[in-house]
Amino acid sequence: PTGYMENSISYSAIEDVQLLSWENAPKYCLQLTIPGGTVLLQAANSYLRDQWFHSLQWKKKIYKYKKVLSNPSRWEVVLKEIRTLVDMALTSPLQDDSIHQAPLEIVSKLLSENNNLTTQDHESIIVAIAPLLENNHPPPDLCEFFCKHCRERPRSMVVIEVFTPVVQRILKHNMDFGKCPRLRLFTQEYILALNELNAGMEVVKKFIHSMHGPTGQCPHPRVLPNLVAVCLAAIYSCYEEFINSRDNSPSLKEIRNGCQQQCDRKPNLPLRLLHTSPDLVSQEATLTESRLKPVIVTSNEIHVEVERNNTANQKMTANVGNDSEPNLIDCLMVSPTCSTMSIELSTQADRILGCYVEILKMLSDYDDWRPALASLLQPIPFPKEALAHEKFTKELKYVIQRFAEDPRQEVHSCLLSVRAGKDGWFQLYSPGGVACDDDGELFASMVHILMGSCYKTKKFLLSLAENKLGPCMLLALRGNQTMVEILCLMLEYNIIDNNDTQLQIISTLESTDVGKRMYEQLCDRQRELKELQRKGGPTRLTLPSKSTDADLARLLSSGSFGNLENLSLAFTNVTSACAEHLIKLPSLKQLNLWSTQFGDAGLRLLSEHLTMLQVLNLCETPVTDAGLLALSSMKSLCSLNMNSTKLSADTYEDLKAKLPNLKEVDVRYTEAW
Repeated sequence: PTGYMENSISYSAIEDVQLLSWENAPKYCLQLTIPGGTVLLQAANSYLRDQWFHSLQWKKKIYKYKKVLSNPSRWEVVLKEIRTLVDMALTSPLQDDSIHQAPLEIVSKLLSENNNLTTQDHESIIVAIAPLLENNHPPPDLCEFFCKHCRERPRSMVVIEVFTPVVQRILKHNMDFGKCPRLRLFTQEYILALNELNAGMEVVKKFIHSMHGPTGQCPHPRVLPNLVAVCLAAIYSCYEEFINSRDNSPSLKEIRNGCQQQCDRKPNLPLRLLHTSPDLVSQEATLTESRLKPVIVTSNEIHVEVERNNTANQKMTANVGNDSEPNLIDCLMVSPTCSTMSIELSTQADRILGCYVEILKMLSDYDDWRPALASLLQPIPFPKEALAHEKFTKELKYVIQRFAEDPRQEVHSCLLSVRAGKDGWFQLYSPGGVACDDDGELFASMVHILMGSCYKTKKFLLSLAENKLGPCMLLALRGNQTMVEILCLMLEYNIIDNNDTQLQIISTLESTDVGKRMYEQLCDRQRELKELQRKGGPTRLTLPSKSTDADLARLLSSGSFGNLENLSLAFTNVTSACAEHLIKLPSLKQLNLWSTQFGDAGLRLLSEHLTMLQVLNLCETPVTDAGLLALSSMKSLCSLNMNSTKLSADTYEDLKAKLPNLKEVDVRYTEAW
């Protein structure tokens, strides 16, 4: 018979598969032996014939192993069959993911259906399938089996010799733990098993170093995000039971087990955090301890003690018009002395927390990883209970300190909030913040690095004046030079409107030698500014080519320029540093910066002070979208030249929408052209 088969042939019915090799045989044919006869399959070429041949052999053997391993009798035979199955997968010429995944799934099913195996059987099976794991992720059920082994036998040599390359591959190649959460759980348990060894965190440190590599740049871009994901999940698990007990939401374990019903979960704990009224802060601070009644809230693993004054808090809640449940962080941010929360974790949770916070510290020590780490942690991806836990915030302080010491803007800018209206690390670790445990040293360090970058702006100073003026004055009183500079800038930029506050700042500055010296310099600058802004002088001014920032400063200090409307700095060597002098020109309407080194930081400063500027030439300057976006506040701009800059099309559209008076624009040789 020829043509198509009328009935299909099951793989289990195939007794043998052979290539036809005798003379005068039909070309490119396979011979299948089945009960009652044979079937010839003819392919179009030898390559396709060989594909059919190896595929049929593979399917036939897989059915055999599934049948043998589905009813195990003697584990010695089972182990031998597993080794043979692994060898078959490794030697197969077929190139497909299922070639290696199918044996792993067979073994995974075998282990899930047989829970009475000895530890020796576990290790023998793991060693047998180890060659398949070198280039393949373990399936979910196998991950559960590996997790169990890590928990029960953390000191087993299998953990070091077999699991290490598997976890390394997961960290290097996994793209999304959300699609395979058990891979993350396995990685998490593996790291905890390493921490159980005699050397403890030293072994973990060596593992992290092996993932980074010996060079200054890690060659695997997925390692850091995957490690951070593991750390965040592990830290969350330390507080998970308390979180779920408080909000009555199902835990991850309950979700995995299918528990979704309200009756299946624990009842709410009687915990209510009362909002502190600012008017009663001083009253509560003077209350005697005899009137404070601690309330103990206990879960299986966490004990939370909230100290509060019943009478005072009743008055406070009566004064608050909003009946909604206050946010935990809002309560703690009011005053650390008014609402204190001590969270006591179980020994196991405390061990997990210590291990993974230490890993975050290790990650922050690598220069090439620090920018990405800062970006990942900028949204503060930790539960509120962790931020209220003194031990956690105290240990994490090292990571925040590393960000504050890094001179790169993409790192230390992540100390600020990710968006308006949301607190960032800067707020949490500043005096009065929930995580602050010092007298403002870290706060001063953060302000110093931010002021040294492009944040020397009115907006940043205004936020400090509104929220952190007290800590700034206290640190300035103790001689902190950064805070002295902050107070001087507040006076120079007229940030403070209240006369009494201004006098208090001046008294604070004059109380220290460094403050007195900087205040005298401020007074000298103010006198020079009055002379500079005095009416008179030229209306147009052009600096010679090759002039520098120092030349511009020297020129502007030589007389009055209150009438200067047109200033050309084209083809000079000025930089963003000259912006501090340009913002002092009250009548400036036209500014030419063609072919200078004026950058984004200078543009931000100009946009805050020279709001009446009408013509601006930035042709062939190194400005980027980051600085050009700040121009949207200069509503008087009529002409803007951004020729040969790093302007993007999106930024150009944004500027056109926000600058209603803009009539002349040059965007040639940019992305927006």
